Amino acid sequence: MNQIVLASGNKGKLKEFSELMVDYGVEILAQSEFNVSEVAETGTTFVENAIIKARHAAEITGHAAIADDSGLEVDFLQGAPGIYSARYAGEGAKDQQNYTKLLNALENQSLRGARFQCVLVYMRHAKDPTPIICQASWEGTIGFAPQGENGHGYDPIFIPADHQSSAAELSSDEKNQLSHRGKALVLLIAAMKQQGIFN
Repeated sequence: MNQIVLASGNKGKLKEFSELMVDYGVEILAQSEFNVSEVAETGTTFVENAIIKARHAAEITGHAAIADDSGLEVDFLQGAPGIYSARYAGEGAKDQQNYTKLLNALENQSLRGARFQCVLVYMRHAKDPTPIICQASWEGTIGFAPQGENGHGYDPIFIPADHQSSAAELSSDEKNQLSHRGKALVLLIAAMKQQGIFN
């Protein structure tokens, strides 16, 4: 079985990746199993940050690595919180603090268009000169109050296009089909197959 390290400590992401890749005989390992420290995300784009994280995990573990950098872009806020989504309310902020700050920023605002962006990077090794890079988005709007218990991050306040319920009210299967990460992972799997990384 292929083993790939996921350059993230996020349990929600680990579950999502494992569910989507199990059919391909790929075991996704958390970087915490190798005591990989968090690395400073000094990039100015999702692509740069994903490459930084994948390279760091591959270097320390000696395994191929997948990194994801994703975030929420809100039109009214000129694309914020963007690459700062995980720390929008400050370093070490909890999900609820981040989405509460966002709801406050949009108070009394009717323009609530937003999208999740996801960039996935696969690196065969730390010095991989041609990492596979895939990007996908998930359009929707920001609700007025949190709804639902599933998901993580901004899911309770994100209403996907053509839906009445929040992303946190979708089942895992529904979310994997619709989400930015689910769509980017489909693209990544196709690219990895094409390059003969697995069948």
